[in-house]
Amino acid sequence: MERQILHVDVNNAFLSWTAISMLKKGSNLDIRTIPAIIGGDESKRRGIVLAKSPIAKELGIKTAEPIYFAKQKCPDLQIFPSDFTIYRHYSNLLYQLLLEYTEKVERFSIDECFLDMTDYLGNRTIFDVAKEISQRVKKEFGFTVNIGIATNKLLAKMASDFQKPDKIHTLFPQEIPTKMWVLPVSELFMVGKKTIPKLERMGIRTIGDLAKQDKTILIHKFGKFGKVMWEYANGIDASEVISQEEEPKGIGNSITLPKDIQNIEELSEVLLALAEQVAFRLRKQNKRAYVVNVQLKTKDFISYSHQKKLEVPTDSTKTIGNVAKALLQESYKGEPIRLIGVRVDNLCSKKEIQLSLFDTNKEKQEKLDQTIDKLKEKYGYNTITIAGKMNLNDRIRFK
Repeated sequence: MERQILHVDVNNAFLSWTAISMLKKGSNLDIRTIPAIIGGDESKRRGIVLAKSPIAKELGIKTAEPIYFAKQKCPDLQIFPSDFTIYRHYSNLLYQLLLEYTEKVERFSIDECFLDMTDYLGNRTIFDVAKEISQRVKKEFGFTVNIGIATNKLLAKMASDFQKPDKIHTLFPQEIPTKMWVLPVSELFMVGKKTIPKLERMGIRTIGDLAKQDKTILIHKFGKFGKVMWEYANGIDASEVISQEEEPKGIGNSITLPKDIQNIEELSEVLLALAEQVAFRLRKQNKRAYVVNVQLKTKDFISYSHQKKLEVPTDSTKTIGNVAKALLQESYKGEPIRLIGVRVDNLCSKKEIQLSLFDTNKEKQEKLDQTIDKLKEKYGYNTITIAGKMNLNDRIRFK
């Protein structure tokens, strides 16, 4: 199975995060809409541009150039100090959101992460997940991200650097000649400024030129790095997504429906399928949840949700499905629904819970869930599923 990798990169992170923080504190000015930069202390001779607004970029201001030169290009330029307390806060928010989708999240830098979604897609496509992450980040946090979709980390990162901001791009192996080889060799990940003139003297000006060069010549000229450059130019990268030991605060799953649904029975079927996926991931992480939440979005993009706190935390597919269905019955207003989702929160370790000696029904359900999980892991997620869901795929093309 080919890997399913995402690279999530925050657009203009430092300036965006500063802007959001200022707005939350009551500022009437969104510095993303004016000539503005985040910069070091010019008085201490450390004054360089760390981030710039779109308007500042249009005026020719560049990241890492001295503020003195930036102000010559734009005398009205407004300068704001960096604040890594704010940046860490928003970086952590993003990271926690991404952990809801997969355990395999690698923090590549303060404003970018890799996700290995290979075993975590369930019935959805990788593009469905990327679109949902993009929409959630924008709605819940107020900033935007670029997302690259590929079969390895290198291609995912290259894809996320295509047109910005707020875009989702793919770079699959078959797309390399048309999307990557046409780019200047300077655009290839890990190729530095000092290497570019050497490559150009060899007649290598595009990534395609580098990919077609004799690998042995590159190794002779650049040593081990020559081999790396050649592999990268050909889209070869076997590096793993290295996740950190950090636990999610919640697990969720939602779907944008291919058509608006107004029938509550159909909505219930979709909800149960989502609940099944959420419970599967919950058990995979040896967690249980105290809170079940159902989210709905209407065809007019009006969102509302309803949640219930449980007396006893659960990881049961049946319990989460039943609670979610009851929440739908209580909250649904009868209008056409565009998006529906299930989320569990207030997670705790399974080890913290003591089962009652007399709760035989719960023990039976646990054994059933464990058996189904083993079958899914061995033969594929969709090998065995809840009754009624098999026809659901045909009716609404659930993925």
